[in-house]
Formats: sequence, structure tokens, C-alpha cells
Amino acid sequence: MSNRILRRLTLGLATLAGLLSAQAAGAVTAPTLVVEVDSGKVLYAQGATDPWYPASITKLMTAYVALDLVRQGKVSLDSLITVSAAAAAEPPSKMGFRPGTQLTLDNALKIIMVKSANDVAWAIGETLGGTIDGFADMMNETARRIGMRESRWYNPNGLPDPRQWTSARDMAVLGRALLRDFPDSHDLFSISAIQFGRAVMANHNGLLGRYAGVDGMKTGFICAGGFNVVASANRNGRRILTIVMGSPSARERDLKAADLFDYGFGQSAGWSAQTLDALPASAIAAPPDMRPYICDRKRPMPVDEGPGPIAGTADNAGAQFLGAAGLSSPALTMATLNGAALRNRALPPRAPLQPILVWIGRDPAEGQVMLNEQADAEKAAATAARTAKLDAAKAKREAAQDAAKRKREAALAAKAQAKAVAGKPAPKATAGRGGVPRSASAYTAVEVSGMPEAGHKPAARATHKAGRATPAKTVAAKTTAVKAKPTARKSTDTSDE
Repeated sequence: MSNRILRRLTLGLATLAGLLSAQAAGAVTAPTLVVEVDSGKVLYAQGATDPWYPASITKLMTAYVALDLVRQGKVSLDSLITVSAAAAAEPPSKMGFRPGTQLTLDNALKIIMVKSANDVAWAIGETLGGTIDGFADMMNETARRIGMRESRWYNPNGLPDPRQWTSARDMAVLGRALLRDFPDSHDLFSISAIQFGRAVMANHNGLLGRYAGVDGMKTGFICAGGFNVVASANRNGRRILTIVMGSPSARERDLKAADLFDYGFGQSAGWSAQTLDALPASAIAAPPDMRPYICDRKRPMPVDEGPGPIAGTADNAGAQFLGAAGLSSPALTMATLNGAALRNRALPPRAPLQPILVWIGRDPAEGQVMLNEQADAEKAAATAARTAKLDAAKAKREAAQDAAKRKREAALAAKAQAKAVAGKPAPKATAGRGGVPRSASAYTAVEVSGMPEAGHKPAARATHKAGRATPAKTVAAKTTAVKAKPTARKSTDTSDE
């Protein structure tokens, strides 16, 4: 066995040992709970008090705190929520509002219940709590007051935070409190879609409009916690809450919840049925991390909307990790254990959406003005960016042309210099240094007879004064003058010249 194979085997065994040691039974029980709203009696529970990562069902807690502040008169549904730069920077799902955008608390609550917008939930927390930490303190104080025992809140939108836990039991307590304490806000949790401008966004809750009687409440998904839902349904005046956590897909979560509703409506809560308060505490110290089984890198990232695939039984590691206790009801067995049985099942088609209009600003007219201003600003920014890009390209092109011109000029100058060096004449010697004098002729000088001796005026000067004469005439004239001169002296001694 090679060292590489041995290392892989050792690593695999260590990972398996870690998973098995995390749970005494060697598997994680996916929390599920069915409870009667009016009585608080438990119709079915599995891992109901186990700690779990809540994801976006956190926004139910955010909504409770906000509605409670409205009930106390500290704010109103018309109070403006401001989107800060920190809120705008939150990851999706989000509305994508620009920093400084304002909207009413009423519209903000509708948006987080339907679109599950993390940026808007963050803005609610910052505006109502002063800071996110301040709002988290309000969430925790409210949770204790209404009877939640396992929950610990650190942010208002449910984005991953290893410190933020809840349980199926606590979410049932919260759901009952929302329905009980804010009867005028029931419609907030059953909106099928919102319309912002021309965009229509459907509720992520796949049970709305597909399972008869479902009228809320909220879904959530992160890799560490899987697909969660807190759902309410009303049939013949009897309302039931169903909580499903840790499903591997949105579709499987919806089918499990539907089966649990079928089971719950078929049961009657007798006098001996457990209440939420009587559920025993969990022996698990911390939530399991579902990321390796929910967000496999080999498959596309799951999303908390759309039909989605049903997780099959081929993933043996995931099936063993998500174990469950034996159940007495065939419907529950199918809902909580048998993913293969769910593969060929589907809920009915969704009923037509009935979008609710939402806007930014105090009213739709102001919101439209703000949208137009933002659109103009974005258009101006795009134009400026395009102009800057063109200017940068022009400057770059001109710089390249100047560089090419300088390069050509340098090349021409170098070529001219090289040519001048190659054609430069040899240095000229001076007389007295063995060289040829500058005025020297290439022909040998011939001595002419009759040249004047030293001390006599050259005949050429006289001839030059008398006029232009040929060299022969000049020589003859010089000879005649020399011969005639003595005679002239003898005859003219007393005469004036």
C-alpha cells in the first residue's frame, strides 16, 4: 500500500470517527415538530429541542421585535427604515437598495417575509436597535420573555454565524406568539408575492398556493443548517404549525411538511398530549454542520426556491448522518426517512400569484421619484464611466503614437550618425609634417625661362597694370624692357622724367 493511499485511508477514518463522536447514536436527527396552535399540544416531535442553525427563519424573530415596538408605540409601520452602507453590502438574497435608500417599516417587513432580503433585514435591525448588537440584545430579551429556551441571536437576517442557534421547539413558540400577539398582522406571513416597480418576486415558501390551508410563515436556507421551514395551515378553523429543519432540498422540505400536515390534521390532541413547555431538553451541545451533505462541491449550489431535486438514497454518508428514530405512521416514515419515495412525488401546481405592491420612500409617488433619481444617477455614472474609459483609451493610444514617433526619430538619428561616421574623410596633414601643402598642385611645376631674379619686380605685376596679356607676350615684353633700359639712362640724364 502506497503512502498516499495510507494517508487517505487514515484521513477518512479520522473524519468518520469525528462524525460518529459528534453524536452518541452516530447520526443526526433532523428536527421536525407538529403542534396545535391554540392549545400548544404537540402532535409529533423529533429532535424538537436539538440546537440548529436557523438561517432565514430568523426573520420571524426580527418581525416579532419590530411588531412589538409598534405595539408599544415606539415606532409605527410608517416609520422610515434607512439602508446603510453595511446593510447594502450584505450578501443575497437581497433587494440591492443603494445606501441611503429609505422605506417604511411596513414595506420592509413585507419584503423580508417574501423576498427574504438580507439587506432590508439588516436595515431594520440597525434602524430599530441603533446597532446590530443592540437589536440582537432586543431579540434575545424578547425570546426569553415569550418562552424560547434554546435560541441565541446575533443578527437579524440569519446569515451564517456559528453562535446563532435555535430549535424546532423555540420556532414553534415564536410562531404561536406571532399569531397570538399580532392578529392584525397575519396577512404579513401569507403574501404570495411582492411587486417592486416592474419586478414581481414570489414567496420562497413552496407550500403557499400548493397545499390547501397553508397561510404562512417563513423558509430559510444556509449550507450549515440545510433547508428549514416554519409553516402554518388552517383547516376547518383548526390551525397547526409544522417545523421542518435540515432537509437537503427545498422540494423535499416542502413534501415533508405537507406529509406532516396530513398527519397532524388526522390527529387529535388528547389531554395526555405533551405541551411545548414539557418537551425534554436536548443532550446535544451544539448544532451539527450540514455543509458537507447539503452543499456538495460536485453539485450546483442549492437555492431556497423553485422545484429543486429530491435527495436520493445514493448518498449513503448523508443518509447515515441524517438518521431518524423509528416512526409509527407510514406517512411520517415517508416524510422523514424515505427520500427515494419522495422522488416521484410532487405538490400540485402553484396557484396564480397575487403580488402586493411595495415601494421605497413614504408613498408610491415619492418612491417613483426616488427611483427616477436613482436611475438618472446610475445613467450619469454609466456615461461618466464610459467617457472616462474612452478618454483613457485615447490617452493610451496617443502615448503609444508618441512613443512610436520618438522611436522612429531616434532610429533615423542613429542611422544618420552611423552614415556620417562611415563617410568622414581622413585627417589632412599640414606642411612641415611630411604632408602635402594645401596649395600644392597635383602637377609638377615647370620653370619658365626669363623669370626675374630675386630682387626685381615680377613682370606679371606690370603686365597686370597694363592690361591682360598672354604669358608669351608678357615674357617678351619683359625681355625687351630689360634690354632697352640701359640705353634710356644714357640719353636722358638732364631731362625731367
